[in-house]
Amino acid sequence: MLGIFFAMISAACFGFQNASARRGALSGTAMQGLVTSMVAGTGLFLACTIIFDELGAFERMSLAEIGFFCAAGFAHFVWGRYWNIRALGAIGANLAGPVQQYQLLLSLSFAIYFLGEYLTPLKVVGILLVVSAPAFILERRAKSRRVEAKAAKTVGADVVTADVPGANLKFKPRLVEGYTCAILSSLGFGSSAVLAKAGLATTGAAFAGGFISYVCATLFVGLMLLSPRNLTEVRTMRGEARKWFFVSGMAVSFSQMFRYLALSVAPVTVTQPIQATSLIWRMVFGYFINREHEAFDRYVLIGLCLSFCGAFSLAISDDIVLRHFDAPSWIIELSKWKWPTR
Repeated sequence: MLGIFFAMISAACFGFQNASARRGALSGTAMQGLVTSMVAGTGLFLACTIIFDELGAFERMSLAEIGFFCAAGFAHFVWGRYWNIRALGAIGANLAGPVQQYQLLLSLSFAIYFLGEYLTPLKVVGILLVVSAPAFILERRAKSRRVEAKAAKTVGADVVTADVPGANLKFKPRLVEGYTCAILSSLGFGSSAVLAKAGLATTGAAFAGGFISYVCATLFVGLMLLSPRNLTEVRTMRGEARKWFFVSGMAVSFSQMFRYLALSVAPVTVTQPIQATSLIWRMVFGYFINREHEAFDRYVLIGLCLSFCGAFSLAISDDIVLRHFDAPSWIIELSKWKWPTR
């Protein structure tokens, strides 16, 4: 239960960081957001490592575990966050979220192959729902655009009736760029959970491990700033973008802090799916922070709900469902199926 609690807090913080990063991306760039978040995250994890007396954990870590933490830091804080900010700038948090749920599939695949975990019938249903959500959104959006184009052709290019779905959207997403960046970010987010879990195997020192991840990521970003182009880009950051990127950096730091704590006491197949509930939180926070810069069409909300149901199916245990609900014998027998069989 403690792992589930930590994972839920992590999901809420991650949802808020997506909303705040989206706001920063309106006037800033991915590189600017990356640098700002590194400063906030490294300082926070260092403070927590000292406060919770985990400095001694560094001596107990093997080189392999340190390597896992470094790889997790690059995957999540550099690769994943860079492409995530670009995706948020192109299509917003609501449209990027369902596509980024593909990170679940990557995390589960790695967990099964490397950590000895397995799939159950409920997890298979969850995977199908997670995969179907972005497909549903894309299909409905394409249909909406065809209706809009037909209406525009009928009444004139500059006049579109208010009844046409999507006609009065103030935000016009760049779908190709946004979904490409969202998929790339999911590769980093999905792999980082398994890498962090491997690093926590012996010591379980979440704060010390997170600090190593942040230091590695910060060093890599520092190397990127050796490029005059990147350095100039960061120096020209506007005050509005700096404020929101710093808030986002603090939020993602708290998210990762609770994520590492969750991974230290619970398996990836439990913590990572619960992390996916950040979809709901990003929608809630996005409504209050970025209402004019997000897509809140009905089909987008339905897609978000499909993705959330998929994440819930991935998170909940078959035993818990059978314990609280009467099920036919064939369902009970089906629930015993596991893959791979070892």
